[in-house]
Amino acid sequence: MGLRTEDSRKLWMMLPIFYFSGIAESLNYTAFMALFNQRFGVQYLPYIYMVEAAIMPLEGWLLAKLANRLPKAKMMTTLYLIMMGLLFLNGVVLLGFKLGGLDYRYYYPILFLTSNFVVRQLTLLLWSTAFDLCPTQQAKRLMPVFIAATTTGGITAGLLAHQLGKLLGTEAVYALAPILMVFGFVFFRRALMRYLVPLTLKEDKRLTRAQPVPLTGEEEKQQTSGYYAKQMLRSPFLLCAVALMTLMPAVYFMMEYQYFTAAEYKFSNEGDLTSFYGLITAIQFTFCLLLQTVSTRLMNWLGASNILLGITVIFFGGFGLTALFMNQSLGLVMVSGSYAVFYILLYYIAEPCYQLFFKMMPISKRDGYRYFAQGVAASGGILIGSFFSMLYSFGLLQLSPLAWLGVVIAGILVVVAWFGRNLYIRELVKSVQSLHGDLSEIAGSFIGGIRSSKALSAILAYLKHPNDYVRELALEIIGKAKDSAFLPHLIQMIGEESSRIRIAVLRAMNLQGATIQDLVQVASFLEDEDPEVRAECVKLISKATHLRSQSHFFIRVKLLDTHPKVVHEGVKALYALESEESYAACDEAIIKMLDTGGEWAVYGCHTVADLKLNTYTDWVVSLLDEERPAVKVAAAHCIGKLQHVESIPMMLGMVSMADQELLKAILQAFVDMGDKALPILLEYSHHPNPFIWNAVVTTLAELLDESRLHSLLAPQCAERLQASTQERVLPAALEKLGLTGLAELAKERCGELHEALIDGAWAVMAKLVDERIIMTLREAIQDENIELRENGLEVLAEGLGDRKLAYALLDQLKQQGVTDVMEGLQPLELLQEATTWSDSWLKDISIYALSALERADMKEERKFLTMLDKVIFLKQVNLFADLSVDELGLIAGIATEEVHEDLTYLLRRGESNAAMYLLIEGHVELSNETGVGETSTIGVLGPKQAVGETTALDGSPSSVTAQVIFDEVRVLTLQGESLSRLVRLYPEIGIGMLHASSARVRLLENMLLKMS
Repeated sequence: MGLRTEDSRKLWMMLPIFYFSGIAESLNYTAFMALFNQRFGVQYLPYIYMVEAAIMPLEGWLLAKLANRLPKAKMMTTLYLIMMGLLFLNGVVLLGFKLGGLDYRYYYPILFLTSNFVVRQLTLLLWSTAFDLCPTQQAKRLMPVFIAATTTGGITAGLLAHQLGKLLGTEAVYALAPILMVFGFVFFRRALMRYLVPLTLKEDKRLTRAQPVPLTGEEEKQQTSGYYAKQMLRSPFLLCAVALMTLMPAVYFMMEYQYFTAAEYKFSNEGDLTSFYGLITAIQFTFCLLLQTVSTRLMNWLGASNILLGITVIFFGGFGLTALFMNQSLGLVMVSGSYAVFYILLYYIAEPCYQLFFKMMPISKRDGYRYFAQGVAASGGILIGSFFSMLYSFGLLQLSPLAWLGVVIAGILVVVAWFGRNLYIRELVKSVQSLHGDLSEIAGSFIGGIRSSKALSAILAYLKHPNDYVRELALEIIGKAKDSAFLPHLIQMIGEESSRIRIAVLRAMNLQGATIQDLVQVASFLEDEDPEVRAECVKLISKATHLRSQSHFFIRVKLLDTHPKVVHEGVKALYALESEESYAACDEAIIKMLDTGGEWAVYGCHTVADLKLNTYTDWVVSLLDEERPAVKVAAAHCIGKLQHVESIPMMLGMVSMADQELLKAILQAFVDMGDKALPILLEYSHHPNPFIWNAVVTTLAELLDESRLHSLLAPQCAERLQASTQERVLPAALEKLGLTGLAELAKERCGELHEALIDGAWAVMAKLVDERIIMTLREAIQDENIELRENGLEVLAEGLGDRKLAYALLDQLKQQGVTDVMEGLQPLELLQEATTWSDSWLKDISIYALSALERADMKEERKFLTMLDKVIFLKQVNLFADLSVDELGLIAGIATEEVHEDLTYLLRRGESNAAMYLLIEGHVELSNETGVGETSTIGVLGPKQAVGETTALDGSPSSVTAQVIFDEVRVLTLQGESLSRLVRLYPEIGIGMLHASSARVRLLENMLLKMS
């Protein structure tokens, strides 16, 4: 079924909720309808429905008020308990009636309204729970299983009602429903506590302190029902959608009334009636379960528009059969079967299809349109169905003429669905400029994949539309149909000016069945000026397998193309065509790509990875030493696809100094290697370097199953977290010895190591719980609000995921005082011990500190700074204050120490500048020329300030003059070329410099304003 480890874990907790709730809902519905129809009278059913339609807006308002006052998890629990309480109360009353030999006729309308409230709200609560607790992609995977559980519950309920109705009576059937809801509640509450409460920590806190935000006049206008009503009246498409959403329930309620009336007429005994209802329920949900096995495939093939049209046709046919056989022996069979099918099609198929109507609306107004339309349709459908059903209650029509009236209304429904389907394309084009990013998927879902349909034929008219977005969308929809009949129309668009349209034309083409002449015309794209178009054409031609030799001829030439992407697609195409005579030429092309380097090497790695050409493995591994980051990333990706596990140690050695993109590529490469990588990664799972350990643990969390996560990885992570406490003692020891600068640097480094360990533990925790929950929990724990932080820690204290790991993580996050840890330890002894630690920076800091303590005057005697001196100094410069110790080390490695005499010019206004200067000692004057040729001082810079940072990276002319004043200056010089290369390799350095540089620019601007 494509389920993952986290899916199975969540599934076992949530399946009982859907199963038991499905049984309870169906038992409740079966029993209260039997009781109402027998004891109060089925002829009054339309009146009750009309009362219910009037109550529903009030019901929605009260629930909205409750939702605004309670945290989400508490609101859901409260609603579940309210529904369970209503069923218990009704069950007690009914059993009391039965045991006491009493009856009160006017109680049954109350029973109907309260019980139907449970039917409506329990379904909504279940689906909202599923979507709230599951991320979107996980919800797509699990939703069919949840539906199957609910459907199986319905079948079980039908069988129970069929047997219990005869043996113990309808009251027992009803009383069983709240008992089963109790079983569901146990799992429901546990699921909310584990999955929802952590997700809503911030939302719940905001709810308690929320202040109403005043709306603007336009926003207030758009929130009123009148606004949406006016907009709908102006849109034929929306009117058609609302009409469809209204008439479909109306037809259903008419059929439901026919069913209940015919059944009540046939079965005068209440127990027999309940038993019959149970049998129909079992058949109904069995049909639903069978339908679910093909519903996804039907939706993809037919599309929502054709599904809705098909449902209306079935409604029409069902009412037609009911009308024909109503007065015959098969009447009850026809009406019961039609009712069962109508129920499933309306609530399980049509309801999701309705949502695609509102996907056409701007996202800011989408919910407003949806809720207004659904409110109108729900009340309108009930009222229309009840009104026509009352014709029988008043004795104006018999069931057979009423059924023929249903045929007429169902016929109108078919017409509405047909027009709505055709209006959709027009609305799609109107919305294209604001929503073009999502519309092709929406259109595919709505229109479906039926070839040569009228809807797709209508799209051809938009291929000449003046708006490129409209044409691009039309081409995407045509492409999804995969119909070669559109090829002549697409070939006519070869001369399009826009390269985006030309690419869209190629993607929309289907060359299966194309002639040689067609192929020749398409091949003209191979000489296009845009390499993206040429590459797309190569991919397309490779699919013309029925013209293999001709396709091979055209593609072979593109191995000599001037752009690597085209060559990359050409090699892949020749392999796809199995053109063995060209494999030697492909090898030459691959060698050229890998040997050329740069962008060519990137595409060469992608080619090797896509085709899994293991003969090039050693060459690709050598590219890990390339200077260009993009080549390293591509090589790491390729090694993962080739599953070359021998490269794991080498790539792990790159982790500590890797930028985010390369680190992501390395981790993904390990995951791509799969189980083959496990033995080597498990060997490194005790690596002393926290960054390497983090990479290994994060990968193992992806690869190991849940049992091994619990038994192997979680305990190991907990032990590692507990052992990391000793490193955090070093800054306090240095501070105690008076080495403040070293203490700050050690504290920074310890924080980085600590974060690496914490991140690894969170990665394991995410696989044991849920990634969304862990992300939200981490945000809560880092929040500025103390109460929110404490709530987050409290969730962790519950033993989330793995109890031992959760407690170790909690201990680390609480950041116990360093002074307590220092008790009994001597600073000098700790420094001696730290010289043997695994982290090279902490080791160097300790060695440096011991050396400084042995010769206190060494710093004054030493003329030039050591590597560690430079790192300590750089940390104090605002320009680099936010960088990690590793990144500071990289900068220190390219920094040279220089001394400049008094009055030396470091920068001259108007002259290009190729270096940045960081002042260690001394002062520099910044000046500028005024409009009359005079020089004015902007300001004087001192130690730990930078000069030339805004021009060094690009070598542009300086806008100011910088001159040494008062005495000589000692500076760290960073050459722009070396610094630019470092920024390209490690973007975080550039981001840190950008932030600090922006602050410097604002400072200079303020200085200039003061001078003026």
